[in-house]
Amino acid sequence: MSLRRIYLDHAATTPVDPEVIRAMTPYFGERFGNASSLHWFGREAERAISDAKRAISKKVDAKEHRLIFTSGGTESNNLALKGVAFANRERGKHIITSRIEHDCVLNASKWLQKQGFEVTYLPVDRHGFVRPDDLENAIRKDTIIASIIHANNEIGTIEPIRELGKICREHGVCFHTDACQSFTKVPINLKKDNIDLLTVNSHKIHGPKGVGGLFVRQGVRIEPTMHGGGHEYGLRSGTENVAGIVGFAKATEIMNDKHIRHMTDLRDMIIKEALEIEDSWLNGPAKERLCNNAHFSFRRIEGESLIIHLDLKGIATSTGSACSSKSLEPSHVLMAIGLKPEEAHGSMRISLGKENTKEEVEYLLENLTEAVETLRKISPFKK
Repeated sequence: MSLRRIYLDHAATTPVDPEVIRAMTPYFGERFGNASSLHWFGREAERAISDAKRAISKKVDAKEHRLIFTSGGTESNNLALKGVAFANRERGKHIITSRIEHDCVLNASKWLQKQGFEVTYLPVDRHGFVRPDDLENAIRKDTIIASIIHANNEIGTIEPIRELGKICREHGVCFHTDACQSFTKVPINLKKDNIDLLTVNSHKIHGPKGVGGLFVRQGVRIEPTMHGGGHEYGLRSGTENVAGIVGFAKATEIMNDKHIRHMTDLRDMIIKEALEIEDSWLNGPAKERLCNNAHFSFRRIEGESLIIHLDLKGIATSTGSACSSKSLEPSHVLMAIGLKPEEAHGSMRISLGKENTKEEVEYLLENLTEAVETLRKISPFKK
């Protein structure tokens, strides 16, 4: 009898939807053209890209923004930070971000510090929220960009983006947000939310890996970080991944409110039952969190052991960001919300997809309780 397999790590990546695969397939074969070519094959590829841009842009009401296709969230975030920094360095060299950003934003910020820029890392409260007053107080005359993640990839906290963006707009500071986890799961309106630059990607929403995008508001000065044939309005050279872009657009169109409600119901079921386990708590807020995210800490156990124990039962979860999951260091996000190192090491993230079922969640909860009890019996950490 084969082991039952349940995937609950959708914040790391998602399986590609069959409809997405069908939409992409022709662009690997008969519709193989280069979108920069003048002949029929090229024009067909160019039309596919234009149609995809309209479909994705519609999701965030991007009337004043251009969508630049990239290889994913990491490239988009790097282009936003480095592109704005170098295009505006005569105005100033001060950058603002938060302590709970994705590693690609934090590492890009550290790199910019080596190039002579100054970076302020805003603290967060115990639920992971950036306080608007902290952002406003950090803004200086030489501040050129603030980058605050829309929804945290580990603990699921949805930041007050509209208020943060309004503060930046009032002070003439470019505002960027990384929406890789929130795109299609949380309503986004680029104009009303005062967003100048928005990072999105495909593989978190049942689209293909290797494709993402950066929305850039008209008038925002940005320097390309890659140079070549001048693709994507001159901001991202390189032959476009037409099949991936088509798949990204299809995945965007598929995700709907029914999926959001379904994942929210399963999330709430997980949170309610998991918190019945002794000495456990939820990291992040109870309500203002991603519809598919539940992140817990359990005293007196080690998170990696819990993940392995569940994996042996056929259940895939994680301890946090997939980009740093093999690191022995405690999560910078959990440290930023005030957890002690031993508490941070006893954490796990459960992230749902639109195809997960109630029966799968019941199987998880049954095995989660048993796993915690088993690990505590052999743990060197006692009450």
